[in-house]
Amino acid sequence: MRAIVSLFLKGEGLKRFKALSDNIMVINTAKRLPFASDSIDIVYHSHMLEHLDRDIARKFLLEVKRVLKTDGIQRIVVPDLEKVCRTYISHISLCESNPCEASKHDHYVAAIIEQLVRKEAFRTSKQTRLRRFVENAFLGDARRRGETHQWLYDRVNLTVLLFELGYKNIILQNFNTSLISNWRQYGLDFDKHGNEYKPGSLYVEAQKLNWTKEKG
Repeated sequence: MRAIVSLFLKGEGLKRFKALSDNIMVINTAKRLPFASDSIDIVYHSHMLEHLDRDIARKFLLEVKRVLKTDGIQRIVVPDLEKVCRTYISHISLCESNPCEASKHDHYVAAIIEQLVRKEAFRTSKQTRLRRFVENAFLGDARRRGETHQWLYDRVNLTVLLFELGYKNIILQNFNTSLISNWRQYGLDFDKHGNEYKPGSLYVEAQKLNWTKEKG
């Protein structure tokens, strides 16, 4: 598998792939998670949910709830639609007062929709013509590779979705706060310098509570 993948990767992409641990389990999020019910303390996923079709996202979140233990925590990190929209609106105002900014405005539009409409995978689009042809033929377009966004989330619709699926204690967090004990020791949402790893992200946590607590 690694030998095949190395044919399509080079540079930084190949370096990151080779650095992956051998204990990674590949699963299909559209199917039942390969874990027993009530067996997992914490589920964390970052910039993944927006790549799933909405019906698959719902099924995945229900599967996460199934495998979580009582009081188990799910931490979700996604691009924050509200933040990019506020930045977009602010730039429109800036363009009105400073017409020279108008030439930069497509960058702010792209921040919202580029990954929704992308046809060719980003890395493939930077390759030579022949390599692009080969990669597209063997690997497919951006959607087939899971690179495109299928939906966008903000603090309102993600909270509503989790509530509808039966999650409780839904809390907005930031990159360095969490219900997870000793959160900072994991270094997941910040870099080695303590800075936010994915600026512009939305951080939401929710818990699976037992039947008695839900009734109360």
